[in-house]
Amino acid sequence: MIRNPIILALIGALSFSAWAASPNLVIIYTDEHNFRTLGCYRDQLSPEEGFVWGEGVKVDTPHIDALAKEGALCTSFYVATPVCSPSRASIVSGLYPHATGVPKNDLPMKDDVRTFAHALSEKGYATSYIGKWHLDGTAKPGWEPERNFGFEDNRYMYNRGHWKKFKEMPDGPRVATLNRKGEPNYDVGKADASNYATDFLMDRTIDFIRENKDKPFCVMLSLPDPHGPNTVREPYDTRFDHLEFKSPDTMFKSVSEMPKWATSNSFIWEQTLKQKSMGAYFGMVQLIDDNVGKLQRFLEDNELEENTIVVLTSDHGDLMGEHRLHNKGLPYETSACVAFIVKYPKNVAAGKVIDSAMTSADFGPTTLSLMGFKNALPDAHGEDLSALFKNRSDRGDPDRIVYLRATNYESRWIAAVNDRYKLVYSISDKPWLFDLEKDFEELTNYAEDPEYTGIRETLTKAMVSQMKATKDPVLKMKAYQEWLGAY
Repeated sequence: MIRNPIILALIGALSFSAWAASPNLVIIYTDEHNFRTLGCYRDQLSPEEGFVWGEGVKVDTPHIDALAKEGALCTSFYVATPVCSPSRASIVSGLYPHATGVPKNDLPMKDDVRTFAHALSEKGYATSYIGKWHLDGTAKPGWEPERNFGFEDNRYMYNRGHWKKFKEMPDGPRVATLNRKGEPNYDVGKADASNYATDFLMDRTIDFIRENKDKPFCVMLSLPDPHGPNTVREPYDTRFDHLEFKSPDTMFKSVSEMPKWATSNSFIWEQTLKQKSMGAYFGMVQLIDDNVGKLQRFLEDNELEENTIVVLTSDHGDLMGEHRLHNKGLPYETSACVAFIVKYPKNVAAGKVIDSAMTSADFGPTTLSLMGFKNALPDAHGEDLSALFKNRSDRGDPDRIVYLRATNYESRWIAAVNDRYKLVYSISDKPWLFDLEKDFEELTNYAEDPEYTGIRETLTKAMVSQMKATKDPVLKMKAYQEWLGAY
């Protein structure tokens, strides 16, 4: 045993120096979040793309926009499966959902799945997960699951539900609104800035950072908003009552002209948007933005900003009336493509825009490498793209192809995408190929156009190669063999 105080002091100094060099990680993970509601993403779009609900119909998000202005924004970040549980399994593990045991909602993730939190905990990081988890089966709410997957402090982790109000109790946090049977419900009640879900969970995140700021920390804040029900606390519930939400143009496309994979589902169909519901969605987004501002101020005030990576992304999008649909589950842009913003003053250039297509499976390998921990998820399906974030000017490879899949092991659709093109195969329809540069509304099918033959083949070949690498069971389905068998 070492007893010499000078040697012990040197060891302590070296340990502190190593810790000081290790960046912290804060992940803000929203739920069912349409990227068109963020100013920094509207800035990347034409007016027609950015204002699908009417000219000037928007919610301002200055704090999230500041993250993008001071860091990197990815224009083509897709979730591996645009549904809650599969997407969450992918982002924490670097695996495609079918390899995690969670190809659809409400399934428990396999015990042996290694997460980025495992990797960081092994490096001496304080790790925490705060908010909705949705990877522990059917428990609802399901506070503090026994299996924490490397998130050592999971006191404020709960499994399922889009609760609006929380409270602290002697035995831990609880939902603060109950029905007549004494069961938790989604009522807002008289929630305020201390107990509304977004505020409450952000405050617990800041508490965790405050408690652990003298050593490396990683915290993933998973907010249940802006997922439905579309309700929010005062005064955000009425801030957008003055707006008139126009139905997106794609809401009026006839069913016969739509892909069958978009019509053979149980999503809500309507041709008039519910004004109050849309306004409340905007209110939820603005409240999230205000809390992002609160977090940024805390990091700045505690001199943590320079050495902290802040990531903002979502588990999936929300169609919000486009294509006569709401919610998620489809390969359309505002269902499967989400915001992905990374601020890291030490290593990521301010104002960086990245066009390379990515998926949630790329998150773990890329982020861990950006933190200095290469190959910390050796079995991940995703790739380490950290060099792209470190490069000050390179917008990436717009031809990089990734693939997405629907829920369940059999998957009723699969898709290959890059920054411009999206190819969708389905068991219920002919192939669809979209050219997002010519047709951002995703209305025209170019799959049989001779000018796109090479593009279709390139996308298909890349998709099959990646599916083989991930051992995707879809490759064994007879329904897909007609298109994929030759590859």
